[in-house]
Amino acid sequence: MNVEDLLLHHEVSQFIYREARHQDNHEYDAWEALWTDDGVYWIPANGEAGDPELEMSIIYDNRSRIALRVRQFHTGKRYSQSPRSPLRRVISNVEILENDGNELLVTANAIVFEAHARGDTIWGSRNEYRLRREGGVLRMAGKKVVLTNNERALYSMAFLI
Repeated sequence: MNVEDLLLHHEVSQFIYREARHQDNHEYDAWEALWTDDGVYWIPANGEAGDPELEMSIIYDNRSRIALRVRQFHTGKRYSQSPRSPLRRVISNVEILENDGNELLVTANAIVFEAHARGDTIWGSRNEYRLRREGGVLRMAGKKVVLTNNERALYSMAFLI
């Protein structure tokens, strides 16, 4: 690994940590600003799932749906998150799997702790990011969240935005 690789890994890790902070702090506008105009957010319903067009998903949003989801939070009518759940994410194992010069394919593990009136929940996931540099900064062109415990009953997961 050379110095350029180390610097890129650091930049990617900082981007992913910033995204997690925005989510944990309910900074929805800042989180939304991390996306490219053609971004896709996908959370498969069962296991890794192969094709979101053919299989059930918890979330499968294009960029306009991501924006709508954020606007819904601002209405104050997302009762599943009233009051908002305190959250903390721990991100680890950040790896750059591919770099074609235009996009990066990155994976990371995450643990999300949610404190909710119904009880505390710990969610584990493997996240896959497609990151693209636009205007000199990294942005998300895609994010896939594969929940480790998605075979169980899934209560409101509005904290996933």
